[in-house]
Order: sequence, then C-alpha cells, then structure tokens
Amino acid sequence: MEYFCYHRDRLGSLPLREELLEEHWSYMDGYEKELIARGPTFAGDGETPTGSVHIVDLPDPAAARAFAFDEPNYQAGAYRDVLLRRWRNLLGRTMWEFPGGPSGSDRYLVLGLGSGPAADVDVPSDRDDLIAFGPLLSDDGSTWLGTAVLLRAPDPDTARAVLTADRYADVEVHDWEAGGRR
Repeated sequence: MEYFCYHRDRLGSLPLREELLEEHWSYMDGYEKELIARGPTFAGDGETPTGSVHIVDLPDPAAARAFAFDEPNYQAGAYRDVLLRRWRNLLGRTMWEFPGGPSGSDRYLVLGLGSGPAADVDVPSDRDDLIAFGPLLSDDGSTWLGTAVLLRAPDPDTARAVLTADRYADVEVHDWEAGGRR
C-alpha cells in the first residue's frame, strides 16, 4: 500500500531540523527500498524549508503511522502537523526513474484537497513533466480525498494547472526539491 506523507514545519524550527539532519537521513535510509519519492518543500524564497514530503510503500496503515510519527523531526517537535493519506502511484515509478532525472529546479508539490466527486483520477495525457501523480485516499482506499502531484514546471501557476480547476476545496502549491543524502 502506498502512502503520501507531508510533514509541515513548525515556524522557527529550521535550527532544530538542521541539528537533526543526520538523524532524519539515517531514519529514511531504513526505508530506502520503500520510498517512491521524498524531499523538502520551501517558501517562496526557494530557501526556507516549509515541510518534508515522503511517498512510501508500506504494508498497512499502522506501518504508515509508525513511519510518519516515529520520524526524528516529528518526535523532536520540528513539525506542526502531518498529512498522511493512502495514495495510488498512477505513474508506477519512483522519482529516481523520472526521465528528467531526480534533481533540478522548477519542481513543485501540488496538493488538491478534495471536495465532492473525485477528480483527476487518471494520469493527464501528454505530460512528460510529472514526477509522481496519484489520488489521496481514505485509509481503506475506498474514498477519494484529493490528489497529490510532484512535477517540473516553469512557475507555480503552471504547476497548479495540472489539476482540474474548481474541483477542489483547496489547492496548495509548494516549491519542492528531490530529497536524500547529498
């Protein structure tokens, strides 16, 4: 079962995140084979971290909750909240298999938080800019709750346009960078 996990930073937590960087990376090393995508999000300045995305394949909801809440930054109080949802990998690949490579600029996380009938449940055609794409689902996988996308785009408005307009209660666009040890 695939899960989308987005830890949102607590205001002023950058020094704590920097202090725990090696612990965070070591923790994620333990999930190397299960990770589909990972990486930090940033404020509009492109430098101030605002959160951390992890898409991971785990056996069940209990394992996903353990992954999200045992993470060292979460345990130390660096994050203000966690979005954890079942997710379906509609591209069938990891970020490391993205034809454009795992790194580069102009990459975004787009979160469409659902309301009403499901939207964007199929991969858009003719989109070679998609790094990860899939629906956010309830724990049992039966209810659509939104859509999460990682993609390469020239600007936030173009990134936002990957989702169907007016089909979401809220859409968030975050600068994103592929994560992992440097």
